[in-house]
Amino acid sequence: MNQTTMLRMWVAAESAMRTSPRLRNDCGQATAEYALVVLGAAAVAMLLIAWATSTGKVSTLLNKVVDSVEDRI
Repeated sequence: MNQTTMLRMWVAAESAMRTSPRLRNDCGQATAEYALVVLGAAAVAMLLIAWATSTGKVSTLLNKVVDSVEDRI
């Protein structure tokens, strides 16, 4: 494929995208971005939970909180 043919194909594709509202519609873009943010937040939460359970920090923290509440009662 030579450069002239490629240029003609590119111009035809650009022309089709500008004239066809179906190809220009970006309504789903925000939904896709939202889904990626939710997936990223879920991945971070899973890493945090895995770290917290493997180190035992959460159980130590909860034991301290329960002991503190018991002392105040």
